[in-house]
Amino acid sequence: MNVTVTVESRLIRTPDGMVWTQFAPTYGTWQRYLAVFDRVRVVARVLDQPVAPGGAAPVNGEGVEVCAVPHYVGPLEYVRHRMAITQSLQATATTTDAVILRMPSPIGALVASARTRHRLPYAVEVIGDPYDVFAPGVDRHPLRPLLRHHFAHSLRRHCRSAVAVAYETERALQNRYPAGPDAPSLAVSSVDLPGSAFTAPRHESDFATPPTLVSIGTLERLYKGVDTLIDAVGLLTRAGFPVRVVHVGTGRYRAHLEHLAVRRGIIDRFTFAGWVPTTEGLQARLDAADLFVMPSRTEGLPRALLEAMARGLPAIASAVGGIPELLPADDLVPPNDPPRLAEAIRRMVSDPARMALSSARNVTRARCYSARSLEPRRETFYQAVRQATSRGLARGAAR
Repeated sequence: MNVTVTVESRLIRTPDGMVWTQFAPTYGTWQRYLAVFDRVRVVARVLDQPVAPGGAAPVNGEGVEVCAVPHYVGPLEYVRHRMAITQSLQATATTTDAVILRMPSPIGALVASARTRHRLPYAVEVIGDPYDVFAPGVDRHPLRPLLRHHFAHSLRRHCRSAVAVAYETERALQNRYPAGPDAPSLAVSSVDLPGSAFTAPRHESDFATPPTLVSIGTLERLYKGVDTLIDAVGLLTRAGFPVRVVHVGTGRYRAHLEHLAVRRGIIDRFTFAGWVPTTEGLQARLDAADLFVMPSRTEGLPRALLEAMARGLPAIASAVGGIPELLPADDLVPPNDPPRLAEAIRRMVSDPARMALSSARNVTRARCYSARSLEPRRETFYQAVRQATSRGLARGAAR
């Protein structure tokens, strides 16, 4: 049996037929499905370009093909191109493949509705929370409240109707988007840390003064809370507690955030490093820091935080999404609260013994997300999808 997987990713296709990504799951991710399925068809937005962008990784390869959906950016372009998008999904909507929808996703929602009309089964992987993505302060779209209600309601409906559901988190997403009573439901994170991701925990003497903080995340939107971090560093600086910050990531709000750092008088303490295209480069950034900070307004189960934990970094993060499943309460702060974030950073970096204990705890917790730990659960989910799909197709044929 083959499997078709829909993703809300924007991919690049070059004239040689290769498909590339800078940020979305790569070929290595899709190879995981081949442990149970014969072939994988990835359904995603595709933009044709003459050459692959720097640092891009391949998506397709042996056993993995990409089915192109018309490229769009944002809700307005989605509405404008919806007819063409729907037509491009016709084969996916009626195929006898197993179908897994990585949600939330407008593409996945279209396929789910079509599969339901044709009385065909589908499974869902819940990798994010639209209720938080469209929360106040996270998204500035004028239709934000309507989009928040629509996508959260849609995801709940699709999870209840799916023949199997996998969740990025252990509890958070399950509570808001429960599976149907008869559907297999598993916590199966898409984060898959190789052995090379881990280092030994750090000792008290390994932390520098003044400390270097590191944060990671896209600046395409403000949900990573980098503006909150800038305000917190401004408070620390005015209180005579100097820190330095390196942010890895870029996007359309970079200039806005740089101007904010200038206004707070701390631009000399902030380094906007842009994207780091290699795993080794990212690990070098993490290894050079003393504390990882993630003041996000919304998250699923953040890979960047787990990668930092695996490198033995203590961490301070917002109590949103699946983050409380990774860090203890003392290392959590509310989102959108610069004073609380500043105080949490100050208390952590002022206590080397606590830093060392946090380092050891974080490495141990991150090992729960190693490839060796997750592969059996992931294959259990794929087997459940395959078996549930076979039963669903058999019932449909008997009608």
